[in-house]
Amino acid sequence: MSEVRWLSMDEQALWQSFVLAQQDLDRVISADLAGSALSHADYAVLVGLSGSGGEGIRVGRLRQWIGWESSRLAHQLRRMEKRGLVARSPAVEDGRGTLVTITDEGLARIRAAAPGHVCTVRANFFDLMTAEEQAVLRAVFERVTQAITPDRPPLSGLS
Repeated sequence: MSEVRWLSMDEQALWQSFVLAQQDLDRVISADLAGSALSHADYAVLVGLSGSGGEGIRVGRLRQWIGWESSRLAHQLRRMEKRGLVARSPAVEDGRGTLVTITDEGLARIRAAAPGHVCTVRANFFDLMTAEEQAVLRAVFERVTQAITPDRPPLSGLS
């Protein structure tokens, strides 16, 4: 067994700062979205679907893009379908997969929530760093994601 490489004081401070920032961002974003009657999870799904051009996305592809476990996405889609935000149907081309589409109600909700959400994200994340810092963070986060989930598709979109 190899020796544990304990975190240095600086590494521990960085890690704790990351954890706290992530929790704080989640809390602020959730509070912002609550005004639109959407949860953070609703918003994540609707963002993924809103770029599909109304044609829908296979559940597996949406799951990869969002980064959730299959069971979590299935439960979330059931809740959203009951609320009229999404619709599910068998994939026409092979009948094996499931296609998820955003409904008119889902599209209206994300359109209403998006401006406030973007302002919240800008004010609490992007506006707090330089373009150079943003580039470094993106490179680091992409490296972390690639190391943990090498088969995740790029974030450039779902199509």
